[in-house]
Amino acid sequence: MTQPVNLSAALASFDEVYSPRIVARMNDYDVRVAHVRGEHVWHTHEDTDEFFLVLEGRFDVAVRAADGTESTVVLNKGDTYVVPRGVAHKPSSPGGSILMFEPSGTLTTGDHHEGEIPAHVDSTAGHAL
Repeated sequence: MTQPVNLSAALASFDEVYSPRIVARMNDYDVRVAHVRGEHVWHTHEDTDEFFLVLEGRFDVAVRAADGTESTVVLNKGDTYVVPRGVAHKPSSPGGSILMFEPSGTLTTGDHHEGEIPAHVDSTAGHAL
């Protein structure tokens, strides 16, 4: 990609939730944007951290500690959060948009996920913009 990408225009180009678009690549990482609304699925990325930046709205990340206890990190516009590798997490949102940094090829539903994947969650490594 040799031209700048406007994130607002990128987000306006699609409507699907939890179906990220790749807006840039940096080294072996994808920079992805996605609309978020509703519940995602509990999942784990064994070998990579996951970076989130909230562009609009609110984005919650439930995390599960090794002892099984769960807590929720509430993120608002402008907030960032990193889910460490190997930590089970479940995003949810009343509505918004996010930017993520992930190694190219990383599935949105992780290396492992719990239960059925909801119809509104796209299990993908990202789509071209």
